[in-house]
Amino acid sequence: MPAKVGAIKILSISSSSIFNVGDVYHMSPQAWAKTFAGGGSFNTGNRIHVDINRSNTFVNDEENIDQSIINDA
Repeated sequence: MPAKVGAIKILSISSSSIFNVGDVYHMSPQAWAKTFAGGGSFNTGNRIHVDINRSNTFVNDEENIDQSIINDA
């Protein structure tokens, strides 16, 4: 059944999202990320105290592709 859509105002769309107007059968957004963090990272909670004198994160990633998501629906 055809969709009837009125006026649309788009303010922003993130890089890993899909925007569709009208009928759709299958939508499959795909995104990937690689995160490197040092000691004391990703802490959550109240009154956190992290005391790390010297924290270094050395990244030597020689792989161009870690895991392919081509045709992954």
